[in-house]
Amino acid sequence: MADRTTTLAAQRRSIDVRRKIANAVFWAACFGCLAVVVGPTLWMLIGVLTRALPVFHWDVLIYNTQGSGGGLRNAIIGTVVIGGGVMVVGGTVSVLTGIYLSEFASGRRRSVLRGAYEVLSGIPSIVLGYVGYLALVVFFHWGFSLAAGVLVLSIMSIPYIAKATEASLEQVPTAYREGAEALGLPLGWTLRKIVLKSAIPGIVTGLLVALALAVGETAPLLYTAGWSDTAPTGKLTNSPVGYLTYPIWTFYNQPSASAHALSYDAALLLMVFVLLLIVIGRAVTWYTRRYSE
Repeated sequence: MADRTTTLAAQRRSIDVRRKIANAVFWAACFGCLAVVVGPTLWMLIGVLTRALPVFHWDVLIYNTQGSGGGLRNAIIGTVVIGGGVMVVGGTVSVLTGIYLSEFASGRRRSVLRGAYEVLSGIPSIVLGYVGYLALVVFFHWGFSLAAGVLVLSIMSIPYIAKATEASLEQVPTAYREGAEALGLPLGWTLRKIVLKSAIPGIVTGLLVALALAVGETAPLLYTAGWSDTAPTGKLTNSPVGYLTYPIWTFYNQPSASAHALSYDAALLLMVFVLLLIVIGRAVTWYTRRYSE
């Protein structure tokens, strides 16, 4: 009996040791994967900060670009205008698409639409930019313009926002819809006041992710928006627009120190812009969750 008890105790200790080893290996693998993702990101951020901060001057915020020197006022305003246009055009189409797929579409129609935006998400951005150049800039004679850039980036953002909207709406409990239907509430009122209100955090997250991806693109804008040393004029067509990714991509390869400084400054401002989007997204999510309870 004593030998059996000793054997069982030894087996338990062996099992505990194996569990601890497996647990340690699992957490080591998790931290290793995290380091693989976070490490390059930190390396990039630190590299940008160490190069941009020593040459950064507040003058870049108030002066337009002049050749490969000057400031970045035109690029900052252009980025904000392009981002706003993407939210208006792409955001509206995408959110309505997500609502339709989640609440109204069924069967083959839902499968076709869902497959269409999933295929769209796999098309390289440079291909969309080239198609936009051929169709909008050349065929429709829009020229390099704000409208062409916004439309191409809006098309690129549709899959991300539509998928986020659909997923957020599907996570809203069915009991909400059933309760509203039992009370005789109109479908439109239920959708606006109950369903969408509960799904706002996920929808906002999708919008901001798509916006961050859009303002960080270069190739589609080179083909459609062109580049301008002046601030946007308000014309939608035949008027090139500046944006922050252009000096990052173009000025970095030029030999002058002023061009390099503008490239680093543009990279820093773009990082700040994306950081602001993250903060705004977290604030909106916190506010909506707090007041929707």
